[in-house]
Amino acid sequence: MRNKLTDLNNHLFAEIERLGDEDLKGESLAAEIVRAHAVSEIASRIIANGDLLLKAKIAGTEKLGGDVEVPRLLG
Repeated sequence: MRNKLTDLNNHLFAEIERLGDEDLKGESLAAEIVRAHAVSEIASRIIANGDLLLKAKIAGTEKLGGDVEVPRLLG
């Protein structure tokens, strides 16, 4: 299974929808808030990882010249 950033966006928007459910109250709401926090933390790490990979690729391309193909960092 290959996840993409569009999948992450879908998960984040689904979480927003769950949090916006006005019927969610009490313990169920508290549990969903905990879940939302966990999803947010994981999403932040995924985004930071992608940012690091992009910066590494840009740095490698600039150092080697624009016509050099940089090897794929993660498969």
